[in-house]
Formats: sequence, C-alpha cells, structure tokens
Amino acid sequence: MSSANSSRNVEQIVNGIPTSDGAGVSLLRVLTQNLQRRLDPFLMLDEFRSDDPRDYIAGFPTHPHRGFQTVTYMLAGRMRHRDSAGNEGLLSSGGVQWMNAGRGLVHSELPEQEEGLMHGFQLWINLPSTRKMSEPGYRDIPSSEIPEITTESGVGVRVIAGETNGVKGAVDEPDTQPLYLDLHFAPGQSYSFPIPAGHNAFLYVYEGSFLVGEKNTRVNAQQMAVLSNEAHATGLSLHAKEHASALLLAGKPLREDIVQWGPFVMNTREEVEQALADYREGRFS
Repeated sequence: MSSANSSRNVEQIVNGIPTSDGAGVSLLRVLTQNLQRRLDPFLMLDEFRSDDPRDYIAGFPTHPHRGFQTVTYMLAGRMRHRDSAGNEGLLSSGGVQWMNAGRGLVHSELPEQEEGLMHGFQLWINLPSTRKMSEPGYRDIPSSEIPEITTESGVGVRVIAGETNGVKGAVDEPDTQPLYLDLHFAPGQSYSFPIPAGHNAFLYVYEGSFLVGEKNTRVNAQQMAVLSNEAHATGLSLHAKEHASALLLAGKPLREDIVQWGPFVMNTREEVEQALADYREGRFS
C-alpha cells in the first residue's frame, strides 16, 4: 500500500458457530443474522468440512429460496444440484455454483460421494428490491474457468468475483459488485489487496493464521475478521508466518431493509409472508 495508514484494520473477530443444516449436514456458521446489516450485502457464510460421511452424506434435500443469491465454492468433494427450473449440474473440487433465487426456486444439493473429504463454503448475497422478483438463474463454474494469479510476492489468488491485479474474476454482479478472492500464502509472505472504498468487507481464515492490517491483529483458522470502513483505507495488508489460506470478500452495501424468514429474504414482512404462501401453493419455478 502507498502508506501504513491505507490498510483496513480488524474491527471485530467472530468465531464460527458449529451447527447443522439440510438433513443434518455438520457445518460452521460464520456470518449470522446479527451481522447482516453491518456486512450488507452479505447475509450468511457457512463452512462445511469433514472426511466423515456421516457429517455430510444426507446433504441438502429439496428446499426453497427467494430474494437473494447463493454461492457455493467447493474446495474438495462433489455435490449434485437439481432445481425446479430444470437445471442440473455437478459441483466438483475447485468449482463454484452461483445461483440467483430471484422470485423463487426450489432445489436440492446432494453429495455424489460416499467417502473422502468434503470441504467448501456457501455464501448468501442479498439482491436489491428491484431484483428480488427477477427470473431465477443458475451457473456452474468449473475450476478451470476461475482465474488464478500469483502476486509479485508469490501469493496465490483465485479470483472468483470482482477484479484484482488487473484480473477479472469468473463473476461480475453490477448491483453489489462483490469481490470474492481465495488467498493462499506461504510462510513469511505478505501482500496488500485493494478494496473498493465504501464496500463492506471481511476476511475468513480457513487454514493457518494471518496478521491483519496496520495493527497486525492475529486472526486464526475458523475466525472471521470484520474489516473497518475508514474513509482513508484503500485496501488490506496481510502477513502469514505459516501456510495460511483465507477468503476475502467485499461488496457494495444495498442499504435496504432486510426481513428474513428462513430461506426467504425480502424487504418487508408482507413480502416474506407472500413468499411463504407462494411456495406452499406451488408458485415457485
């Protein structure tokens, strides 16, 4: 960075909460409802990681969504997607599934493995009120289509969404302008990443640990660092004393009301009640 004062710092460290979802899939819930306003437009982040089939084999049977996008990033394993719009795809190691639930979609995500490691993340990104009732959409992005770069200091970066170092990611979303990077540091490496001014941002460490920002705050594995929003901060500086990996996410806040009931995220209670009625009466895609 151009000066020591241009890096964002850690505002808050959040420890992931062990829980289960779907048909009993074990996961770590990192971004919860109490942080939705602070990290707008991001609504939720889960990490799932286990080599015990009992933790994941039942998967996520048929369930609905409305009003937001789901982004599933698979580091290891295979998951089959089917939805009510007729889409089907296999998400495998290194790939991303980017789904726009829009006005309503019913889908399932089921493992296509009976042994071995399953490791990945699911992120929920809000939609603006003008797109909450948009046509549902779905995209499978294989690992080969996700740009990978190596910085001048040797840090490995997968650019899932947004742009960094002049490289555009696999996804561009104009409403929320998400930056989604998967970072891999070797021991002793440092690097500073630009983050758009005004974007809310966080770092989720899933391996090793990092020293973050000008204050060198230590963030360990399975911890999320909510990053400060000072006007002068133009990026984020990171240093790893060991092998370390993390997700860096930033997005343009929508600054709209958030009303959530389970898998429905709208702007008013009436809209959520309508979503529930539409699902019960079979009006989703």
